[in-house]
Amino acid sequence: MNNKDLDTRFLEAVEIASNMTQASLPQDVQLRLYAFYKQATYGTLSYNHSESYDLRNAFKTNAWIQVSHISIEEAKEQYIEIINSLL
Repeated sequence: MNNKDLDTRFLEAVEIASNMTQASLPQDVQLRLYAFYKQATYGTLSYNHSESYDLRNAFKTNAWIQVSHISIEEAKEQYIEIINSLL
């Protein structure tokens, strides 16, 4: 499968996710989706501690750090897999 196919499937999964309510997803699933999305769209996290750093952001950053070792393509695949498992 070429990158265009992966990118198309990823964008479709993002669209599906954007129509889901936060209340319908467990928080651990939300964090995994966030982490894979960030890894897929921005690549490896460059850590930047700010003064407005709160507990919510700490959990989000930690989730992203946990997947920072995977490639952008793998992050897209993992994101798609989670969305497909929710449907």
